[in-house]
Amino acid sequence: MITPESFQIKATKGYDLADHFLACAKLGRYLTVASDTRFFITDDFQDKNIIHEATAIAAIYSKDNLVAEAALMPLSGRVTKLKGYNREKYERLFHLIEQQALSDDVRQTAKSLIEARFRDSEIRDIESQLGGKISPARARYRLFLGMIKQLIDKKLTAKPFIEEFREFTQDVAGKLDFGIYSFCLDSLFKSLQIPSAVKELLVMEILGFSPLIRRELISNVLSYSGLALDLLQFVNSILERQLDPEVVVEIGLLKDLKLRRFSMEAINDLANQSGLTSLH
Repeated sequence: MITPESFQIKATKGYDLADHFLACAKLGRYLTVASDTRFFITDDFQDKNIIHEATAIAAIYSKDNLVAEAALMPLSGRVTKLKGYNREKYERLFHLIEQQALSDDVRQTAKSLIEARFRDSEIRDIESQLGGKISPARARYRLFLGMIKQLIDKKLTAKPFIEEFREFTQDVAGKLDFGIYSFCLDSLFKSLQIPSAVKELLVMEILGFSPLIRRELISNVLSYSGLALDLLQFVNSILERQLDPEVVVEIGLLKDLKLRRFSMEAINDLANQSGLTSLH
């Protein structure tokens, strides 16, 4: 069964991960692991091997608010152990996060930590608040996994499953790591036990998502190895009918990136030349 524990990885050492996060940010993407095989989730920042440069970039540029908030925790814990110049350096970093983070919650959290002088009690309180946001959504996620099992066991048909999917999406929107949500969808599309009719309905649901999320999820579907030809043809056909041509191009570029046909730098150059500003 799919669980958040399925996401355990070995942390990327050195500056590669920080550079990768920056490249994701330049393309207006959600942050992925360096191999681009999946998206970062809040649990990943519990790994002490992740360098602080990468963590700081995640706090500032992550489009997943929960991931950005989770990235603050190891940084704030680090500050309490430092003195003198090193502490001042980290405090300046938090002032930068307060000024430039994409997430309002991250900016407010950074401000609270600065004003509290990074007291342990304040850090614990913020960690508790973050857990309060994530835990109910994770519980709802596990309930949805039960619905997937019913679908596989043929105890649930396509229509009620899609209705359950809509409710699940509404319940966890903004409360569940995008990485976990994406992994759930990836597993549905990759599974040979999920009927094609359900996968086609899921594609139709995804088309109604916000542009950035839609781009990530649809490009994921198109980049799966072994994707059934009829489903591939369905996705390409529906994209051409329902989306503007430049949006279809953006999805195609991101699919090629995930298939390693281009580097992030090459995709960025192509976007600049094509005037696809929404990739930034």
